[in-house]
Order: sequence, then C-alpha cells, then structure tokens
Amino acid sequence: MTDQTNIALITGASRGLGAALAEALAPEYHIVAVARTTGGLEELDDRIQAKGGSATLAPMDIADPNAMATLCRSIHDRWGKVDLWAHTAIHTSALTPVHFVDPKEWAKATSINATATSVLIPYVAPLLGETGHAVFFDDPKAGQKFYGIYGATKAAQIALARSWAAETERTGPRVSIIEPAPMPTAVRARFHPGEDRAALTPTTDEAARILALL
Repeated sequence: MTDQTNIALITGASRGLGAALAEALAPEYHIVAVARTTGGLEELDDRIQAKGGSATLAPMDIADPNAMATLCRSIHDRWGKVDLWAHTAIHTSALTPVHFVDPKEWAKATSINATATSVLIPYVAPLLGETGHAVFFDDPKAGQKFYGIYGATKAAQIALARSWAAETERTGPRVSIIEPAPMPTAVRARFHPGEDRAALTPTTDEAARILALL
C-alpha cells in the first residue's frame, strides 16, 4: 500500500553531501538514511528533528546484498515507494600508482562503488516506479594518474547510471547524473590533504544548488 508521504532514500547519508542533502530535503520528505556509521546517522537524525523533519535510520553496509534486499523490502512494506533516491555512498581508495594496486583494496572499491550500485538499481527501481527520481554524483577521475582504483570503480558506477538513464528516458524513473562542486568533505581531504578548505563550497550550499537543479 502506498503512502502520501514523500520518501527520500539517501545511501551514504551519515556525512558529507549525503547528510547535507538529507537535511535539505527534510521536512518535505521523510528521509531513509543509509550508512555504516551509526553515530553519524544519529547526529543527522538530531539535526533533521530539530528542523521539524523525520528520518528512518538504516545502519547498513550497501555492499551487503542481503541487507539491501531487506532494506528495500521494508521500504516497500511500509511506504510502497521511493520518490527520490540520492546515491552518495562511495569508497575512496588511497592514491597509488597502478603497478602498486592492492588486490584487497581493488576488491573493496569494486564491491562498494560498482557492484553495490548494480545490486541497488534493480532493488530500488520498482520502488521508484515511473515517476520517481534517482540521482548519481559523478567524479571524473578515471584515467588520471594515481586515481586508478577510485577512478575506474567510480567510472563503472556512473556508466551503469548513464545506461539506466538512457533506458528509462521514455518510461521513467528519471535518472540524473550531477557533478558536484569541490566540497570540504572527507572524500576530498583523502585526495587533497593540506588543501585550503575555506576555498571550497560548503556541503549545505552545494546540496541547495543540486536540489534546485532537480
């Protein structure tokens, strides 16, 4: 049974852009916040409640297919739909030359950045139906020096999203791919240590810009 409440599913919601989007969408949407970091989710929930919104916290690993199946089944049983899905979850591998790639790190990045996306799309698509909206966030590092693991696995994620967008152009759901501005997030700090973070766009400002585009 569907519910009149607008539902926003945010994967990677505990910090960074995901958290900022969750806050910006509340209270117009009930937020289903997914992340591995329980503490970060609880802090997000406090901020959402302070704004008069509400959230369901899902401390889950997106790389666990069984957990994602349980999540989507629970969403279906409770609300019957997802109106907006923002996929911000990402694994950032350390910068390294390709000839020093660690097989375990490659497997982890592939699991989170690419394989999890290939699992989530079939699970979330029925919840989005014809009118829902899925949003992915590009970071075109593929082919740049030292970004071998991150660049390749992120490119695989976005390639899946682009194919899905082309396939659903006439039937829905709507699929958008946006390249965010540089922000002072943990992801960027891993790649640019020592950078002047004051010169970067705050996540709250970037979330507002993205939602205006959507």
